[in-house]
Amino acid sequence: MWLVLGATTLIAALRAGASPRAMYVARAALVVLMVLFGAVVNALYLLSGSAYYEDFAAASQFAFVRETWDSLVIPHQGFFIMLLIVCEVAAGVLVAVGGRWMRWALIALIGFHVGQLVFGWYMWPWAVSMIVTFALLIRAQQRTPTPPLTLHLPPAVVPVH
Repeated sequence: MWLVLGATTLIAALRAGASPRAMYVARAALVVLMVLFGAVVNALYLLSGSAYYEDFAAASQFAFVRETWDSLVIPHQGFFIMLLIVCEVAAGVLVAVGGRWMRWALIALIGFHVGQLVFGWYMWPWAVSMIVTFALLIRAQQRTPTPPLTLHLPPAVVPVH
């Protein structure tokens, strides 16, 4: 679902500057991605006591990232993963709210994904594509203010001739 929602968000973000409907789809997909497949999945991993996080930094090209992960994050993963979960939910809520709150959430998400790049080559395709997606959404949002998400799609824009 990460790939499906990420691709949906990216494709819709490409059209979001010209289409309110595309902006809505991008935002809705991003909210679901952050809240359900970010926060909820991380909460399930944490609650299950799985060793999911133990090798997360193993592929990093930087020794200080691997060492810091092993010496700081893993011994206190309850705190750090809960912090991650709270931030994922906050980002999803702020994207849903729209306006300047959405812009701040997207800027924070860009920073988060830039940080993911130090965890190894396997993070690069995802992080770079999401950074581009967030930048496209910021640009589109500057052109057309974003109201809060609703439970229905906005009307399609039909050009008048």
